[in-house]
Amino acid sequence: MKGSRSKPSTDMRIKKGDARMGLIDLHLHTNKSDGQYSPRELVGLAAKRGVSLMAITDHDTTDGIAEGAEAAREAGIGFIPGIEISVRGNNELHILGYCIDCKSAELIRMNAEFARLRKLREDRIHDYLSEKGVSVSRDKVRGYATGNIVGRPHFARALVDAGYAKDFRDAFVKYLASPEFYMIERPKPTPAEGIEIIKAAGGVAVLAHPVVTRLPARELDALLAELVNDGLQGLECYYSSHRPNQIKLYLSLARKHRLVVTGGSDFHGECVKRDVEIGRGVNGSLGFKDANIEKKLHKLQRRQV
Repeated sequence: MKGSRSKPSTDMRIKKGDARMGLIDLHLHTNKSDGQYSPRELVGLAAKRGVSLMAITDHDTTDGIAEGAEAAREAGIGFIPGIEISVRGNNELHILGYCIDCKSAELIRMNAEFARLRKLREDRIHDYLSEKGVSVSRDKVRGYATGNIVGRPHFARALVDAGYAKDFRDAFVKYLASPEFYMIERPKPTPAEGIEIIKAAGGVAVLAHPVVTRLPARELDALLAELVNDGLQGLECYYSSHRPNQIKLYLSLARKHRLVVTGGSDFHGECVKRDVEIGRGVNGSLGFKDANIEKKLHKLQRRQV
């Protein structure tokens, strides 16, 4: 999955909001992947919540970036084009890419490949649910996905509507996050390949939500050492479900491995993650306030050209 690296892109740069005067949220999803709102609707919600710097980081696609950048420009919100790539090694190991060039040939090729693999997984999930005696309409599931990607939240909504689960959490526990489910997961790039895709697109690679990996401190430390060797440049230390003691650990690991510290809510919409609020996380838990984060990301971006 090697490719020539793009130069830092300027065509997605927009008039910046003053991050010191508002909230910062660098982990947001739209309905181009598994979020609830369109990119323009998401930007509108961010503006209402007082967000001054945001990043759209849809799963394995950049389809929402152009619309989101335009809406953010109109709203006067700082905007960073991003992506979230699922990689091998852990069921929930994700790499965020920031300041990416959406016109990168390598990224466009990989987006197409990701879409193909996700379509295969969609078929396998239907087969898996059928084997468990669960019948949900393909049209029903696809009806929740306005973009090209059908993800687990779309299946969860269908399972709840059909009465197989009482809510989203129940749908994931019973069907969509079980050991059986992960056995049918789609092929994914290795962490090194995922990082290379991001860097080939001129982006900055950051490990998302370390708490979700469920690794103890020593194993997470070892993983970060491997990922840094592969080109990782940042760690998402601030996240909706990170507790204060966990944030303290992640900040220490970021210092140890000389990683830029980022933060984001992982907002998908109240129908998907009902407790997560844009810019604030869960009950104001996010607390990411680095007004210089955009400058830091662009500095890392320039350094690798």
